[in-house]
Amino acid sequence: MFVKMRMEGLDVDRFSFPPLLKAAARVKGLVEGMQFHGLGAKLGFDLDPFVQTGLVGMYAACGRIGDARLMFDKMSHRDVVTWSIMFDGYCQSGLFDDVLKLFEEMRRSNVEPDEMVLSKILSACARSGNISYGKVIHEFIVDNNVVMDAHLQTALITMYASCGCLDMAKDLFDNMWPKNMVVSTAMISNYSRAGRIEDARLMFDQMVEKDLVSWSAMISGYAESDRPQEALKLFNEMQVLKMKPDQVTMLSVISACAHLGALDKAQWIHLYVDKYGFGGDLRVNNAIIDMYAKCGSLERAREVFDKMQRRNVISWTSMINSFAVHGDASNALAFFRKMKEEDIEPNGVTFVGVLYACSHSGLVEEGRKIFSSMINEHNITPKHEHYGCMVDLFGRANLLREALEVIETMPLAPNVVIWGSLMAACWVHGEIELGEFAAKQLLKLEPDHDGALVVLSNIYAKERRWQDVGELRKSMKRRGIAKERGSSRIEMKNEVQEFLMADRNHKQADRIYEKLDEVVSELKRVGYAPNTHCVLVDVEEDEKQEVVLWHSEKLALCYGLMSEPNGSCIRIVKNLRVCEDCHTFIKLVSKVYGREIVVRDRTRFHHYKDGVCSCKDYW
Repeated sequence: MFVKMRMEGLDVDRFSFPPLLKAAARVKGLVEGMQFHGLGAKLGFDLDPFVQTGLVGMYAACGRIGDARLMFDKMSHRDVVTWSIMFDGYCQSGLFDDVLKLFEEMRRSNVEPDEMVLSKILSACARSGNISYGKVIHEFIVDNNVVMDAHLQTALITMYASCGCLDMAKDLFDNMWPKNMVVSTAMISNYSRAGRIEDARLMFDQMVEKDLVSWSAMISGYAESDRPQEALKLFNEMQVLKMKPDQVTMLSVISACAHLGALDKAQWIHLYVDKYGFGGDLRVNNAIIDMYAKCGSLERAREVFDKMQRRNVISWTSMINSFAVHGDASNALAFFRKMKEEDIEPNGVTFVGVLYACSHSGLVEEGRKIFSSMINEHNITPKHEHYGCMVDLFGRANLLREALEVIETMPLAPNVVIWGSLMAACWVHGEIELGEFAAKQLLKLEPDHDGALVVLSNIYAKERRWQDVGELRKSMKRRGIAKERGSSRIEMKNEVQEFLMADRNHKQADRIYEKLDEVVSELKRVGYAPNTHCVLVDVEEDEKQEVVLWHSEKLALCYGLMSEPNGSCIRIVKNLRVCEDCHTFIKLVSKVYGREIVVRDRTRFHHYKDGVCSCKDYW
């Protein structure tokens, strides 16, 4: 309209500029906005406060926050609307500290903030985690008898919730009437983030009205709280209510399925994605690659990657990570080379995947070269994850002194994960003294770390230091620290069954244990003998054998042998590392029963077939 008006030779006045600048701001049209600025200055309208306010908003919306501030500072008269626009600009640019400084300037300028300005400042406090300044704003609201409209109440509650003060947020929420979906959804998200998933679900169930954002927040909460089955169940409830998900919902659902490791569900979700038009979205496709890989199907992950019309660094990295966790280092390295050939610059996460692949395949020299190239060729400064990969690389290869040297020379203070990698490697290779040292270093950083306490207990047990074992376990019991219990999941007939160690709760428990006895008898004929070295408790040998034979993955496997048709692949997801005995047991089952078995443990996949594992016994 403006162009047409100019072509017809009509003049513009100062009232034309605010809506033009607002239009430029809406579409982030910086070039057009600067042209309006130039024309306004030429016509002498650039001193008009309404035009100046429009210019502040335009520059801020186009990401030129410095230019917005220059214009703001030049203004002779600034009303609360102008201040609000400047606050908004800083918030959109992520400059939350500048928001707080600007508020101090505003107070010195004797301009009274309104509810909208206070809401923006509280939002800045929430996003920066600045609880102390948030409390100052709360006090200001109370001391100045500011009317608390729904918008300001929501901002205040969200600020407390985002900063982890959930009880204070809940008190304010309980006194709010009427309650709105925005603040209820914020409470759900923050309860989930704090690990209070039951409180989040209670809040969700109490909501009279729920929109898509509310449903997505609850699904995301379950997905991120290690409750993937509940996330998928909630998604199914959405389908019953004919509520169509958006991209955000689908990403949470895909993440939940990836965590669950259920291939049938993954295929159903992939069909859903294609059917409802999400298949062209880059982020969704990247997530599907990761989902298929974590559900044990490299082939389907590769199919998705090959069909993608557009790929970014995350697409390539997802594929490299997929090969890495499946122990296929050659393809991980091949994709890494191909990625660089196609001028896709690898990032820090890409290098974690490549180094992980080298670590789990014993490619020590290749790992050294890649680590060096990351620094010297790609100018990426190593982080804890990269040093952790190098410690893991040397540790798995039994180069424990080199692993320790990495820790001693790295410029960052070693964290729990790095000491844990060294500790685990020492335990595997029988380096008791260094393993004890690593465990104690870890416990200095995190005194209640159950994994380190268990390894330390196991080290004492291996040396038959039963008194030290007893004292350590008493201390753990007194402090309420328990070893994470082994559990395994298996998907059968579109249902996920979960087994714990020595589990008797399954409705077919008697049949499963009968099957286990039968399998053990068959395997003993081909030379199997339970490996009880990993049972580090002071009990008789017969009891040790029972402990080993009742591991959760063996129970899940026997259930699979009972339930799956002959010839079909059995897929199991284990929450801990597979022990040596279970690894041998499953290899023999794959040979004796002629079955392909895929097991995902805490760190990687094992593909068993014809008595051989894809990890080549290096895991």
